[in-house]
Amino acid sequence: MKASRKKTPKEYEVILFPLITEKAVDVIEKENKLTFIVDMRANKKEIKREIEKEFNVKVDNVNLLRDTKGRKKAIVKINKQFKANDIAMKLGVI
Repeated sequence: MKASRKKTPKEYEVILFPLITEKAVDVIEKENKLTFIVDMRANKKEIKREIEKEFNVKVDNVNLLRDTKGRKKAIVKINKQFKANDIAMKLGVI
């Protein structure tokens, strides 16, 4: 019997899509944070690495939670040197 192995981040998409809600947009403007729906297998380190690589920014903190729809939500605090507004505009959130 083969032992199952854990899939690496390269074998699945870490960040699925940005969350566009009134609260998520409010957090972008007030707290310099972005909200993403991520893969259930993704951890904080993988999410941080992916955001930093994808958008060329420095991430200060990543908080994870499960929403009522059963999705995994990542709230990513962007460093003060960068603006979450700029990234949100690239993504089409704002």
